[in-house]
Amino acid sequence: MVKIRLRRMGAKKNPFYRIVVADSKSPRDGRCIEEIGTYDPLATPSLIKMDTERAEYWIKNGAQPTDTVRALIKKAQNQAQTTETPIQATEAAQ
Repeated sequence: MVKIRLRRMGAKKNPFYRIVVADSKSPRDGRCIEEIGTYDPLATPSLIKMDTERAEYWIKNGAQPTDTVRALIKKAQNQAQTTETPIQATEAAQ
């Protein structure tokens, strides 16, 4: 089974995560199929950079996101919608 989960990077007590697609049997920081984003929980506010199209692609093909990644995907989609709305409104005004 394929999972979308977090891979821990960074130094001791300074976590930084990569959002990866990996086989469920591989170790947490082991081999992955694809990296689709990053998550920095220590930044204020926390930084989430994710290719939401690739996440949707993997979910449609049967990948199961973990609970944490599912919440991060929702936040990333909300951030994308809020940043697109002002741009679209400006283009419509012209």
